[in-house]
Amino acid sequence: MLSPTRARATLLAAGVAVAGLLMGSLAATPSAAADQESCRPDGLYETPGAAVPYCSVYDTEGREKMGADHQRRVIGYFTDWRTGKDGRPAYLVPDIPWDKVTHLNYAFAHVDGGNKLSVGADGPDNASTGMTWPGVAGAEMDPDLPYKGHFNLLTKFKKKHPNVKTMVSVGGWAETGGYFDDSGKRVDSGGFYSMATHADGSVNQAGIDTFADSAVAFVKKYGFNGVDIDYEYPTTMKDAGNPLDRTVSNARRAGLVKGYAALMKTLREKLDRASAADGTHYLLSVAAPSSGYLLRGMETFQVQKYLDYVNIMSYDLHGAWNEYVGPNAALFDDGKDAELAQAGVYSTAQYGGTGYLNTDWAYHYFRGSMPSGRINIGLPYYTRGFKNVQGGTDGLWGRAATTDCPAGAGLTKCGDGAVGIDNLWHDLDTNGKESPAGSNPMWHAKNLEKGIVGDYVTDYGFPAGTTLTGTYARKYDSTLVAPWLWNAEKKVFLSTEDEQSVAAKADYVVDQGIGGTMIWELAGDYGWDAAKGQYGPGSTLTSAMYDRFKSATPYGAKRSTVDLPTEALDIDVSFDQFPLGDSNYPISPKLRITNNTKATLPGGTEFRFDYSTSAPANAKDQSGFGTTIVRSDHTAADNIGGLKGDYNRVSLKLPAWQSLAPGASVQVDFVYYLPTSTPSNWTVTFGGRSYALAADLGRGTTLVDPGTGTSTPSPSPDPTPGGGGCTAPAWSAGSEYGTGTTVAHGTHRWKAKWWTKGEEPGSTGDWGVWQDLGAC
Repeated sequence: MLSPTRARATLLAAGVAVAGLLMGSLAATPSAAADQESCRPDGLYETPGAAVPYCSVYDTEGREKMGADHQRRVIGYFTDWRTGKDGRPAYLVPDIPWDKVTHLNYAFAHVDGGNKLSVGADGPDNASTGMTWPGVAGAEMDPDLPYKGHFNLLTKFKKKHPNVKTMVSVGGWAETGGYFDDSGKRVDSGGFYSMATHADGSVNQAGIDTFADSAVAFVKKYGFNGVDIDYEYPTTMKDAGNPLDRTVSNARRAGLVKGYAALMKTLREKLDRASAADGTHYLLSVAAPSSGYLLRGMETFQVQKYLDYVNIMSYDLHGAWNEYVGPNAALFDDGKDAELAQAGVYSTAQYGGTGYLNTDWAYHYFRGSMPSGRINIGLPYYTRGFKNVQGGTDGLWGRAATTDCPAGAGLTKCGDGAVGIDNLWHDLDTNGKESPAGSNPMWHAKNLEKGIVGDYVTDYGFPAGTTLTGTYARKYDSTLVAPWLWNAEKKVFLSTEDEQSVAAKADYVVDQGIGGTMIWELAGDYGWDAAKGQYGPGSTLTSAMYDRFKSATPYGAKRSTVDLPTEALDIDVSFDQFPLGDSNYPISPKLRITNNTKATLPGGTEFRFDYSTSAPANAKDQSGFGTTIVRSDHTAADNIGGLKGDYNRVSLKLPAWQSLAPGASVQVDFVYYLPTSTPSNWTVTFGGRSYALAADLGRGTTLVDPGTGTSTPSPSPDPTPGGGGCTAPAWSAGSEYGTGTTVAHGTHRWKAKWWTKGEEPGSTGDWGVWQDLGAC
């Protein structure tokens, strides 16, 4: 998780740095004899041979049970380092608004040198398992537990709030490729990178097994409800992630995605087997990036099927890792993002005018492969900011002069980040100096807005009597859904969150059917302290979300927006052989279709699937399969104010002369232009009948072999718009057509076998240039 931490990491967002440059309702619990499959969330992987008790966590619609007043998730990260032992304000377990949250992610555990999940050695200085807080109300240890520290208090408070689930979060920015030992020194062990992937790029299954076994033991020992993986980042994009990790991570780039997939599959299976043994379903989640650049190097994020839900880190979208001044966590694009404009994103036709540095784009990326209810959007309870900003509107979309980056940032030039009183939650660089970032808890930002110097500033090294220079005027952009503070005298821009933006984001969550929100981190929320006349840590923003969610409709539990066939075939589909890193543009994987049924699929068999509108509706193939977009839910020329729908629907067909025998595979060269997660909602149609695919893991489907089902023939579940007319462009005698181009002519669709001009479809015979694809 990208975050201000205990002054022990390098420049927080150096990995996003490069990233930014380019790119439920509470149903009755079923009885013990109930069919557990009825509670499995749509699209969630089923571990072979494990009788997972899904109904211990989910209702019969596959929605998570979180209490009658929690229709959506409110997931708060609770960090281990705000203990108060360093003389700075503490944020302890009793400070958590327990009645307002649904889940707590404990940050962070790490991967130790033996590939095991660990929080370090037990002892009185271990905040997780040994520390105590004498005299602090509510922080008294539960003497019945064999451990102390935060874990003792979490378990103690969960007894009072049984609907709140706790997850141990592993990794984070500072501990993805290493960990901090008991003395506070960073050990460059390789962390996730070496645990999951060998130096030659192959999967380190032995390391993964060791870690997964230790994770299961850990959640059982300390009473957690599951594991949250915060691996930053298993992407093929060179230099992504913490610069301290690059000697390990860059050498393994070609194998990181496969290692990540193997890690998540193994964790899912081992947690599922433990769930079956213990009678309760253990959760598995990840913190996922929102950067289009990072996601481009994560292929199609193939791990989504193993997750109960994904938490999107939809923040750190702009910051002092470069000079482009913009919001930390805008909800929508406004078509004016200076960074995207500089990179030509708005002017390059293949991008479809799609701005991808915003929460809405990131949500739709994951919506391509998951029900909306298995996705949570991230909210930052901290600021990001710049100084010496020139241009823009009150700083927005202006520029901060480039300057030398903090030591260890791994970059040549950074933007001029805010410092001093405008950077309260700063990290130190590798030389122990302040990293300019404009990073503050939101309660400090509220004091700046009101012209208040809080009494806590002396705890952060500022002298008594410190005064503010200039006025911090609050600004707000309703298109972006982004507030900020603008100090015209200092030319300081601080991107913030407050009640207005959080209310708008909560409404967005409800309107889209999204599962909920994830907060980094709870200690940044604010409340008004009337006795002191200042803002301090509180629960204003978290309470605003709770109030909006408690009477919301149930979240979206279905992945598809149309009815799919209930009979499914064992046909495997995969997207692989992605070019690595910066070579992967346009995005050009191989789509492999493998027939595992007992029947031969005839030529002309049609496959349809959805991919997310995070990528424009211009996907194509270069293999003669006639790829056509038969429906696009977003038809606007840009995504200002948000994408208008979830899916682009694709049709492709086996060539008329090509059948697919049992056990055989066919490969399609596929091309698209912005990242999308794993395409979903597949159907296959031949012989007058449509089927789903078992690999889609849809709820309520039955595996059959072609022709053995008992249901009546079903039409294609998503007819071509406009009553089934031809959607391909009409043939024109004066136009040039390249190989594979599809046109409409005379109520049929035709595909060019080679370059042609002036040759009318239907007039050149079977051996001519035009292949008849059939009526449309």
